Amino acid sequence: MKNILLPTDFSENAWNAASYAVELFKNETCTFYVLNTYTPHIAHSRFMATNVSGDMMEDAARTQSEAGLANLISRMHTEFNNPQHKFTAVSSFSMLVDEVKAVIEEYAIDLVITGTKGASAIDEVFMGSNTVRIIKTVKKCPVLAVPQNFKFKTPDEVAFATDFNRFYTQSELKPLLDMAKTFNAVIRIVHVQQKITALTELQKFNLSMLRKYLKGVEHYVHTVSELNSISKTLEIFSNELDIHLLAMLHYQHSYMENLTRESVVKRIAFHTQIPLLVIPELGMSGSSQSKKSRVFLHLSNTVSFKQEKVLF
Repeated sequence: MKNILLPTDFSENAWNAASYAVELFKNETCTFYVLNTYTPHIAHSRFMATNVSGDMMEDAARTQSEAGLANLISRMHTEFNNPQHKFTAVSSFSMLVDEVKAVIEEYAIDLVITGTKGASAIDEVFMGSNTVRIIKTVKKCPVLAVPQNFKFKTPDEVAFATDFNRFYTQSELKPLLDMAKTFNAVIRIVHVQQKITALTELQKFNLSMLRKYLKGVEHYVHTVSELNSISKTLEIFSNELDIHLLAMLHYQHSYMENLTRESVVKRIAFHTQIPLLVIPELGMSGSSQSKKSRVFLHLSNTVSFKQEKVLF
């Protein structure tokens, strides 16, 4: 059984991510923990402040949260009706990222699946602030970010972006391997370089270990020259090879860290068009804690490639 966490704010963006999650695991027994956090709106009017107590605002926010979760789960049952899937509502008076971390610990969550925001003109942001906060903060569980308008496609083409500068443990790669084996996917290892150069001895060793872990999985190695930015290069790579899911390890100086730190000017064209699986550095270990009180209810012609086919 898999335990999947679905944070929601009841938007269509969040619903799309939840729908993707249900489709992704339609053949597996899962418990989906559907999480909504709330904090009462602060009354700005001096008149409101004198007439509405904090307790009343909290009660109203809690009621709205619980009702929203009940409606969402009912919609899930109506539209998908999968007997292998169980839904548990979690409504909490808390900040979202704090509660995501707590729920991961408490319910041994295997994967967090969250929606990403669409981008428009001057309001362009990288995936959405809440999603980035979750990715940066969650250390014990992989996070799958699903783009706002992405419709489910079986992830049989998966890209794994890496610079080979770090040793990988098998436990860290488990989410990637599980995905490849479940969907009989091809893994395309993509290495972005500003200038194409030979790998160092350390990089060669790490690549050899990666190949060892991928034994039995069809995979390819792609060396790609950087176009403007890492994010733009990965976007073009994914479009050209029809990638259905992009995976990265998240550690200090990693591609994922660089992406979240790129200037707005550089990442302006990066609209996470495909789901992004972010795997934390510490792997899949977890621990338990005492329960808290909560309600359950993406190549242009200027990009060059070197490709090696590796079959076992």
